[in-house]
Amino acid sequence: METTQRHRPYEDGLAIILGSSCAALGLALYHHAEILIGSTAGMALLITYATGASFGPVFFVINLPFYWLAWRRIGHQFTLKTFLAVSLLSWISWMLPTWLNIGEVEPLFAALVGGSLIGLGVLFLFRHRGSLGGFNILAVYLQDRYGWPAGKVQLTLDGLIMLAAFAVLPVANVIYSIIGAVVLGVILTINHRPGLYAGTSRS
Repeated sequence: METTQRHRPYEDGLAIILGSSCAALGLALYHHAEILIGSTAGMALLITYATGASFGPVFFVINLPFYWLAWRRIGHQFTLKTFLAVSLLSWISWMLPTWLNIGEVEPLFAALVGGSLIGLGVLFLFRHRGSLGGFNILAVYLQDRYGWPAGKVQLTLDGLIMLAAFAVLPVANVIYSIIGAVVLGVILTINHRPGLYAGTSRS
């Protein structure tokens, strides 16, 4: 009989650091190319584009209401890991301009590479029972509760954000944004299916 192997705390911590860092770099490419991602990150980018506010603090504040759902429906460990991941991503995004000077970025490159980096970051966190907040929390909850694939749920919710993007971005930028969302969704759909990955966190 096969035994489920649990993640150690330091493995969870490393996943939070790697996942948040990958996602922050991908979002930086998105921001410089002025394209959009879904979920609360997309909402934060829309606010940033419309107002000029800094992405990191906006992303952190937008995610605050979702911790209640995570705590009640998924568990305190997931909520804590998600809070740490969102806080770290917000801080990295806020500090990144002082660490890295990104010049002009082609939107297609940002969509493909940025979407891949964000997808890998989310995958790191999903596999260690965490997320980047917002719709990621809903995606994990619906997969755990009803068996709906997290990638497909995420892709559907992202589509709603893309519709809102037409009010802020040029049509070409929205098209590139959709390409990036598809890349992210495909990564999650292929690599995060029920029963595919059995690792869980130690109590």
